[in-house]
Amino acid sequence: MLAAAFTSVAGSSQWFDQSFVTYSNKAKEDRLGVLPETLLEHGAVSRQTVYEMARGAKAVAQADYAVGISGIAGPGGGSESKPVGTVWFGFAFPGGSCEAMRRFDGNRESVRAQAVAFALERLAGLIENGGDAV
Repeated sequence: MLAAAFTSVAGSSQWFDQSFVTYSNKAKEDRLGVLPETLLEHGAVSRQTVYEMARGAKAVAQADYAVGISGIAGPGGGSESKPVGTVWFGFAFPGGSCEAMRRFDGNRESVRAQAVAFALERLAGLIENGGDAV
């Protein structure tokens, strides 16, 4: 969904190169280099995992900026510690990275749409501020 938002903009081929859909843990490991130990210890929906996802995507794509997103959009899959609507975001940029967690309300599509909107807003802020976390 995030890649679709990027490529819906005319001229995006000038700055958007590629994306990775790594829905399974195996894909996160194989495509982005997320460590199996990270997934076992912290789970897919965690600060540690999105950190590794964003850093891995940036390295694999040889990009200046990368975003990793992992969450529980529902309707099932939530827990007491990670309820439905929990989404972790990892951002890798020149000179560093940062992570953020948000809890969104609504149905599956609403949670996903809010996650894309947040990622776009945060990434735009990072680019505007030269990579300084916002």
